[in-house]
Amino acid sequence: MGRKLPFDPIDEAARQWGLRWGAVEQMHAVTSLMRVQQLVLAELDELLRPHGLTFARYEALVLLTFSRTGALPLGKMGERLQVHATSVTSIVDRLETAGLVVRRRHPEDGRAVLAEITDAGRELVERATADLVAARFALTALDPAQLHELSQLLRPVREQAGDF
Repeated sequence: MGRKLPFDPIDEAARQWGLRWGAVEQMHAVTSLMRVQQLVLAELDELLRPHGLTFARYEALVLLTFSRTGALPLGKMGERLQVHATSVTSIVDRLETAGLVVRRRHPEDGRAVLAEITDAGRELVERATADLVAARFALTALDPAQLHELSQLLRPVREQAGDF
């Protein structure tokens, strides 16, 4: 990135916004949230790059690791990862090409396809997770109490959206 600005651009955007429209607090919060999402995702992807992963692919591998058998139908993966079916297909394609998952026919539903984590995928999850934990998931600016508070503040938004 370039030089640091001598002012907070989100504060300035909110000031300008307030001269024209309402809901300044919401605009400021959403803009801040989206900027933090960009920053955190960029750092997570940078941490995972040496492992040949993006955060989305890492999440898919972790989900498979958490499953009882190490395999899940692609549709269920999409539901749990909260992404569109085409995104799951793309993620699984990349993981399969890398030898981290294999596709299998569902033993009870011939129409369904399972993604199953390989031993190489399990080993990679362990190494990648160690790096993410060491980097505190790119949230080093917040202490444990603040992290808990952030999660609690965001929970009603997720609940209202129907996440759970």
